[in-house]
Amino acid sequence: MRGRTWLGAALVLGAQLPALWLAAAVEVHTAKEVVAVNGTNQRLKCTFSSSSPVSQDLSVTWNFQPEDLSSHEQASEIFVFYYWKEPHKPPSGRFKERVTWDGNIERNDVSIIIWNLQPSDNGTFTCQVTNRPDVYGTIGEVRLRVVQKVNFSEIHFLAVAIGSASVLMIIVVTAAIICRQRRRKARDKRMEVADTEL
Repeated sequence: MRGRTWLGAALVLGAQLPALWLAAAVEVHTAKEVVAVNGTNQRLKCTFSSSSPVSQDLSVTWNFQPEDLSSHEQASEIFVFYYWKEPHKPPSGRFKERVTWDGNIERNDVSIIIWNLQPSDNGTFTCQVTNRPDVYGTIGEVRLRVVQKVNFSEIHFLAVAIGSASVLMIIVVTAAIICRQRRRKARDKRMEVADTEL
């Protein structure tokens, strides 16, 4: 009987180990989608949480999967940026001289900035973090859409409405002040004429 009890306990523990392993993994957080205007710069935010303190061996890898592959590009991901103890920019390729580190490891922020966005930058960027002993975990994905101009959104409409209302209020107040001053001058002039007639 005792052998079966130990065997049962070992099986239960063995079934729970994968759940404990996943709990010790690195979790990466990114926006699902970012929209940016052609020719501008865009920060791609990526943060992480880890069950272990940030180690000296923390590494970050950013890759890119284009939306429309040109004939000379393969279906594999394109290297964008690497961090291990210090930022490492790509020595060649489409992101050479166009990507900079904008993260803060102490704040679990491993973000980058892509400069001079182009329509060919449409696609999915991936952010992968390893923080030994946590080497497994989620990979953050952010889809970047580069547009020619910003769509007129509700926020823009609200800004225009508030701005227009403010300008209208300024005009009404200014008109009221001018009318009051003219009435006062006219009244003062009438009083002056009445005083001279006496």
